[in-house]
Amino acid sequence: MEKRSSLDPLEEARARVKLRYTKAKPVHPGPGTIGKAAMRLTRKAMPKTGATLSRLKVEWPDIVGEQLARLCRPEKLTPAKGGRRLTLMVIPAAAGLVQHQSEMIRQRVSMAAGGDITAIKILQGHFGAPAARPTKRPVPMTPEQKHALLASAQTIEDEKLRTALVALGEAVLTAEPETNAPEDDSSLPF
Repeated sequence: MEKRSSLDPLEEARARVKLRYTKAKPVHPGPGTIGKAAMRLTRKAMPKTGATLSRLKVEWPDIVGEQLARLCRPEKLTPAKGGRRLTLMVIPAAAGLVQHQSEMIRQRVSMAAGGDITAIKILQGHFGAPAARPTKRPVPMTPEQKHALLASAQTIEDEKLRTALVALGEAVLTAEPETNAPEDDSSLPF
């Protein structure tokens, strides 16, 4: 069954033509959520540069992940065409991997920094001064150990080999003992 309009067919055709060629006026959507209104008001007070380098350094493992954070670190943010450029210091052995994932890194950093990171520059190098290693103090050899070492090496005919093995034995015997090493030297072959 077909439903008919109560209007005159001629009047209905004129209304359709009029609707076809006239554009509707937009309806004002209203203020929206409170968050959007607050963002509009505070946008002028916020810095235009977005995230700072210090904030990126603090949040770096969360932004790129633990594995990439061990391989690269943010060094500086500089203005670039259309946004900012992030310079990364990368371990030389991992430069290829970081270069391959640079677009993913740029997207993650851009999301964390407010969407204005447009480029990434990669510098190869180390992350500053290496951690100071504790110096090992040699343990002095007892005369009995020295005598046993020289006696065990007397059967070797080649002079260079005998000298090298004695030096190796001295290095092993004078090294700082590890916590899980046996304290009794009688287990040593010398």
